[in-house]
Order: sequence, then structure tokens, then C-alpha cells
Amino acid sequence: MQEPAAAEPTAALPPSQAAIMNPAANPRRMRRIIAEDPEWSLAIVPLLTELCLQHIINNFEQNPILESLLPQHQRKVLDKISTSLPLTVTANLISDEEYWKRCCTGRWTVCDVSRYGDSWKRMFFERHLENILRFYIPDTTSPNVVLDVIPLCKEYVKKLEVDQFLPPVKIDQKKEDEEASDAESDTGIDEPSMDHFDMSMLIPALCHLEELDLTYGVKDCGMNFEWNLFEFTYRDCLSLANALKKCPTLKVFKLSRSKVDDDKSRLLIKHLLDHPSLIELNLSHNVIADRGARAVGKLINCSKLVTLNLCNNRIRAPGAQAIAHALSKNSTLTSLNLRLNCIEDEGGQAICHALLVNSTLTTLHLGGNELSDPTATLFSQVLAQNSVLTHINLSCNHIGLDGGKQLLDGMTDNKTVVEFDLRLAEVGQESEYLINQAIKANREMARLKSLQHPSTVPCSNPVEEKRPELN
Repeated sequence: MQEPAAAEPTAALPPSQAAIMNPAANPRRMRRIIAEDPEWSLAIVPLLTELCLQHIINNFEQNPILESLLPQHQRKVLDKISTSLPLTVTANLISDEEYWKRCCTGRWTVCDVSRYGDSWKRMFFERHLENILRFYIPDTTSPNVVLDVIPLCKEYVKKLEVDQFLPPVKIDQKKEDEEASDAESDTGIDEPSMDHFDMSMLIPALCHLEELDLTYGVKDCGMNFEWNLFEFTYRDCLSLANALKKCPTLKVFKLSRSKVDDDKSRLLIKHLLDHPSLIELNLSHNVIADRGARAVGKLINCSKLVTLNLCNNRIRAPGAQAIAHALSKNSTLTSLNLRLNCIEDEGGQAICHALLVNSTLTTLHLGGNELSDPTATLFSQVLAQNSVLTHINLSCNHIGLDGGKQLLDGMTDNKTVVEFDLRLAEVGQESEYLINQAIKANREMARLKSLQHPSTVPCSNPVEEKRPELN
């Protein structure tokens, strides 16, 4: 019987014909372009939820819908809405920190949120209000620019730092002089034409304001420099004083580099007497003399002041004596800065006598005050008897060799001072070296004490704690 012939093998199809019969055989036709967008989908029609959310985002200004959404949907809306939306829409509706972080980083290059209690929303509204005040031009900018933003930001502003106040724009010098003379005859005020923004319209409305740092002057004026660009007028002072009196939450007030004289400082202090919250006052780099210092002395014992900075003023011996008299009766002040005045030995000795009875002051700065040997002699008694002072600065005085030896004698009995600055005080290398050795011993003693009683001394080394502001 004849066996069947073996089947002949099927001939292989050419690639082109195989691709027609089986599209999967063609790798080119099977390639896909995968989008890098994680939300890209092959679905032709988006989900209805996505369409609704996109509609809310596109129309958020006209119809802000947020609180009625589910948490995951709120997150999508907050991540995509514009940071340029009007504050009237977002201020009291959005509390999400990520949204306000986008607003801050999109507007300012440097954003240190730690200076604002780690709150991005607080940073935005404080800096936004500060920018408005910096560029407000009296008689040109409408007051509504400030007044309209107060209801939006008052709940979030705790600190204001305004380093510039612009004066009114000059139009016609002759006409201005005539108007100024008429105003002077009517009101008896000398400088009506250079008044700045009226702070009494703003500060009382900021119900949580705790720190106010102002400088009346113009930055980057260049060739347009004039002395009257840096005038803090009487009416500026009066409006600010009234505003401070109506701000019971204020804890820190700084008014530096503003040419504050005796009359203006006395007016401010008059409105700060018996203030319920003020603990820090900084009137440094002004022109306050003895009359103003006497008013400060009254304030020391009619307030809860803890820190007082009168650096770089014109206080002489009588003013220092008034402050010393108040210091001898005070039980709250812990830091006093009189650097760059001219209290001389008469004023320095008055301060020393006060320190012999004061039991609260821990930081004293008397650098650059024309002090010499008589003050050093009395200060040595302070070092021996006072057990509270920890930081002392007598730099840039004329203590002299004998004065240095007196201070060294006082330091031999002192166990509390951990910082004593005697640079450029002419005390001699030997005395300065031995005083520094005593300081090191006190620091080590303070460190060991802090290890034994961690609850009473929070920092392991008192010298490493934040030092008082000395500028």
C-alpha cells in the first residue's frame, strides 16, 4: 500500500503581506505615545466629577464654591485656582496654607515663614499691607486703598514693619508755601505740608496687632534727596500716639531713624502710660535729649516694660539720672540699652547707684558714653553686689588702666556675669585677659547649673540664648 506523501511545508509569507493579515505583527503600528501628564487618559469624555470641578475652578471668582465640596475635591480646587483672585473672594474663605504659600512664593522671592509664626496666610496679609503703606502718597493715593483692605486682613495681621513713609507730592512751591502759612496761622502747627499716612485710621482696627516697627523716611531717593523727606511731623506724631493708645494688644513698639525729638517723644510716651500690654520700646537712632529721657523714666514705672532701647540719641547726665531714678524703683525691666549717648561719669554713676538696689535688670549696654575711671570704680561695687546682671557692655569708653583694675576686683567676687564687652575701653591687656577668664568660669558654672536644673534654665548655655537687640 502506498504511503501518503509528506505534506509540503507552507511557504512563509512576505513581511508586507503578514502585516496586512495580522496588524500586531507590525511593531510600528503597535507603538503608543504615553503622555507624561499623570491625569492623561485614553477616555474620550472626562468624568462628570472632573468637568464639574473644572467649571468651579474657572468660575471661582464669580461663584466661589469650596466648603460644600468633599475634602479630596477641595484639594483639587485649591491646587488649581489662580493666586491672582481678588482678596475679597479668598481672604475669609480660604484658610488652606498651601494656597497661601503659592500666593507668597509667586509674589516675593524671599519668603521666611518662620518670622510669621509659620503661617503663610499671615505672611501674605502682613506683607501685602506693608507694601500698601510703603507706597501710599498722601493727597494722591485714595485712603480707601487702605480702608478697603482692613476688613480682609485685620484677623491675620500681628506684626507690621514699615521702613518707609512717602510724603505728599510737591506741585507748586510758591502756592504750597502760601497754603502752609495759612494752615500754620489757623492751627499753630509748623509742618502741615509733609504729613504722612494717618496711622489712627489703621492701627485701632487691627485687633490682633502685637508688634509695630516704623521708620519715617524715604528709601532709595537718590538724587531727589531732601531733608524734609525724613520729617516725622507733629501731626504724624499725634495721630500715631492716639493710635497706640487705642491698641491694647500691642506688645512691641519700635520707632527708629525718624528724628523723634523731646516734644514728640513726650507726646508718644504720654499716650503709652499705663499701657496694658507694652513690654518692649525701641526709640533708637533719634534725637531724644534729657526732657525726653525724663518722660521715659516716668514710663518705666508706669508700664510693664521689659526691654528699653534708647541707643544713639542725645541723652546726657540729667536724662540718665532720671532713668536711673526710675530703675532703682523698677521690678520689671530686664534690658536697658543707652549706647551712643553722652551720659558721662555723672550719669554713669547714677546708673551704678540704681543697680546696687535693682534686682531685675540682666542686660546693660553703656558703650560709647564717655565713661571713665569714676564710673568704673562704682561699677566694681555693682559687680561685687549685684547677682542679677549677666550681660554688660562698656566698650568704646575711657575706662583706663586704673578703671580696668577696679573692674577686675569686682569680677573676682562675681558669679553671674557671662558676657562683659570691654573692647576699646583702654583697660589694659592684663586686666582684660583676667576679666575674660572670670567670665569663662562663670559661663561654665552657668552651664553646670543648667544641667542640674533644666526646668529653670531652658538653654544649656545662657550665652547661646538669643541676645538682646543692641543696635
